[in-house]
Amino acid sequence: MNIGKLLKEAQRIQAEISKLQEEIVKMEFESTAGGGVVKAVVNGSGQLISIKIDPEILKDIEAEELEDMILAAVNEASEKARSYMEARMAELTGGLGGLPGGFPPITGPMA
Repeated sequence: MNIGKLLKEAQRIQAEISKLQEEIVKMEFESTAGGGVVKAVVNGSGQLISIKIDPEILKDIEAEELEDMILAAVNEASEKARSYMEARMAELTGGLGGLPGGFPPITGPMA
């Protein structure tokens, strides 16, 4: 492959990466903890966008237990978002990410 074709391919992949990043930011990733007592939803940037707590559990639970469930749900939802982004990036870039001076790393909350 000549350098011109390689550069064109790199530009095509970069455009696809930008499009993917825009799409993923709009996606939502959900996780639950405590058997569904706590539900956390993050967007594709890893920002927490909602937390739901079953009010019935508040009668029978210590604050520390609830805090642990919230952390678990938020962390798992964030991990789902990060893993999804990494998998999609790997699909797009294939082996090109290992080229010297290759594509810039993902920055921001997902990194």
